[in-house]
Amino acid sequence: MKNITDSFLSLGYWPSAGSFGFNTDILATNPINLSVVLGVLIFFGKGVLNDLLDNRKERILKTIRNSEELREGAIEQLEKAQARLRKVEMEADRFRVNGYSEIEREKWNLINSISTTLEQLENYKNETIHFEQQRVINQVRQRVFQQALQGALGTLNSCLNNELHLRTISANIGMFGAMKEIK
Repeated sequence: MKNITDSFLSLGYWPSAGSFGFNTDILATNPINLSVVLGVLIFFGKGVLNDLLDNRKERILKTIRNSEELREGAIEQLEKAQARLRKVEMEADRFRVNGYSEIEREKWNLINSISTTLEQLENYKNETIHFEQQRVINQVRQRVFQQALQGALGTLNSCLNNELHLRTISANIGMFGAMKEIK
């Protein structure tokens, strides 16, 4: 480090002979160099810097415009979606109300249908009971008639002897003969 400092100091001791040389006076050379560099930068860099800033400004404005357009499109889509949502909610409410009324109507139809079916079954039951009663009554009558007939035949067979039997036959033949004469 000391060597570097010494070399700068030794540069300051070089004699200036009107030729190119180093001016080691920092206060005298820096403002001149800085003003020249700044002047060159401002003269040549102003256009480049303006172009860069203009390009950046245009990109920012274009991005803002695109964002505004996207925002407007999003707002429009949101409004359409909200309108569709309201429409769907109204239809859902209508379906819900119609569904409840349809359910009530079907419930009453089912109750009426079941009531009618129960009445028909009650009528069929009563008709079946009446029919079975008539059938049983007829069977009992037949049975009583058969038993009475068997009893009468048994009584007749036990009471009739040959003589009574012949008299009955003769009386019947006489009645047939009388009926023949009347004709």
